[in-house]
Amino acid sequence: MTILRERPHTAVLVIDLQNGVVAGSYGLDDVLSNVNALIDRARSAGVPVVWVQHQDEDLVPGTENWEIVPQLKRLETEPLVAKSYRDSFEDTDLESVLAERGVGRVLVTGAQSDFCVRSTLHGALVRGYDTTLVADAHTTEDLTEYGAPAPEQVIAHTNLYWSGQSAPGREAGTMKTADVTF
Repeated sequence: MTILRERPHTAVLVIDLQNGVVAGSYGLDDVLSNVNALIDRARSAGVPVVWVQHQDEDLVPGTENWEIVPQLKRLETEPLVAKSYRDSFEDTDLESVLAERGVGRVLVTGAQSDFCVRSTLHGALVRGYDTTLVADAHTTEDLTEYGAPAPEQVIAHTNLYWSGQSAPGREAGTMKTADVTF
């Protein structure tokens, strides 16, 4: 269990599922379907859903690229964390948002598997959170022209890599959407 013992609750993190981030991403329709299913179950169980939205020179607040994809609907009552670095905790209010809700376990979904998702997984684990990557609810774009593996290999490797993570007093791993319980 988490080393944040005074925080018994779970939250779902939805990272950077924005128009300008996921355009052309691998298996996007299936990923968004899984994220929607997870969000619906979380809401029904009273589990917080926390949205993370990247901003930079390509993702300018208020532009279409910056907007969350239209297939997902954030409720006004759900926190929205603005970030400028890959790790969703870095220079944001994510830690205080989670602390206010007594969250010690995060379920991570979103994009890009090999950048913001992976950085946030590490950021959560080192800050004391139990950290689960939802294996079929994250995606990435094709960066093979830059020497990266094909996106399906990046996703598979990220799942493999995170399935073996651990830290003293914390749990980490992967789980498919259908296996997530609240």
